[in-house]
Amino acid sequence: MRHPLSALLAFLLAAFSPLCAQEGFRPLFDGKTLAGWDGHPELWSVEDGALTGKTKGPHHLTYNHFLIWNGVVKNFELRAKVKCSASNSGIQYRSKTLPEVGKWVVGGYQCDIHPNAPYNGMVYDERGRGILVQNGQSVIIDDKAAKWLAAEHDPVKVDFTEWHEYVIIAQGNRLIHKVDGKVTIELVDHDAKDRELEGLLAFQVHKGPAMVVQIKDVMLKELPEVPLVTLDKSPIPSDAQRVVAPGAGKKAPAKNAPKAAPAPGKAKAKAPAKKAPAADTGKEIGENKATPVSRIKAPAGFQVELLYSVPGAEKGSWVALCVDDKGRIYASDQYGDLYRFPKPAAGQTLKAADIKKMPVNIRAINGMTWAFGALYAGVNDKPRSAQKAISYHFALKFNA
Repeated sequence: MRHPLSALLAFLLAAFSPLCAQEGFRPLFDGKTLAGWDGHPELWSVEDGALTGKTKGPHHLTYNHFLIWNGVVKNFELRAKVKCSASNSGIQYRSKTLPEVGKWVVGGYQCDIHPNAPYNGMVYDERGRGILVQNGQSVIIDDKAAKWLAAEHDPVKVDFTEWHEYVIIAQGNRLIHKVDGKVTIELVDHDAKDRELEGLLAFQVHKGPAMVVQIKDVMLKELPEVPLVTLDKSPIPSDAQRVVAPGAGKKAPAKNAPKAAPAPGKAKAKAPAKKAPAADTGKEIGENKATPVSRIKAPAGFQVELLYSVPGAEKGSWVALCVDDKGRIYASDQYGDLYRFPKPAAGQTLKAADIKKMPVNIRAINGMTWAFGALYAGVNDKPRSAQKAISYHFALKFNA
């Protein structure tokens, strides 16, 4: 007679097998054949339990080729382990075939697989808008196709010749890429004309140097339909910086020449200069749009008033506030400027003419207090030339 405990253990082992552990995921590759996939038979095969694409050198291909899955993806999470010997590869999604270019050619969003960190795990719009967001960036594309850098972090660095797990999460017009569980990019795409909301899934072999790309453990999970993110409900932050990207329709030359690639974020204009507002600055693009008072919760007995909406293109992004011994308020702009203004009377708003720019420029003031007749501030900054963040404190005294 089989012991009940043995039966229970057998059940638990089955329930928590690797595939079941990834709840809601299904495999797209059987590990043995190209069943369900379509690509050039001379380029694609199965080796060592992995989808394998090979090219022979610079004169082998006249255009990039793709191994195309025979389904359609819309809202989903995709996981795949990939390694690449040279050149670069990519995971296409929400894409479409382009027979006018050639057989087994697709265009659309691509999660890039690249030896150069800023490009690895980025979003590249194949045969479309080019580089949309690099590894280490959060970008918003507005409804006029302009790109805005909303946030930055250190790029995720890996050796792409070794196995790494790439994750793509696409839901509505919001995209997230990860490498080995670490977020490389976030993108919100408001460009209704050129964005892709559903389409094909494919893997790339790149023209150019001889290369081998291998893909395994390809798992797909369908996600529920969600409303698109809109600019009226989620406006672009006032401190977002305009990104200057390579021209639409072609890759930057460095895409095929990793050593010549720019450092992360070099393409953007993240300078402290805040002259006159740009012509395209507006409520949905660069101007700060304060959180509506109705959405701010306050304890009983407290009342919230909107005093001032900071014009981002002109006065940057105010980070820290403090009050001096005369009741005047100091506000630090994260890009270096410091402002002072009188506290408005209850029920009154702050007038732009009352805001005085102080004669200092110190980036990344994250905290301030007034004490002993001076303004004390703490800075936490990471200049581009530095290997790590720099923290320090200082005191300032101003003439009345």
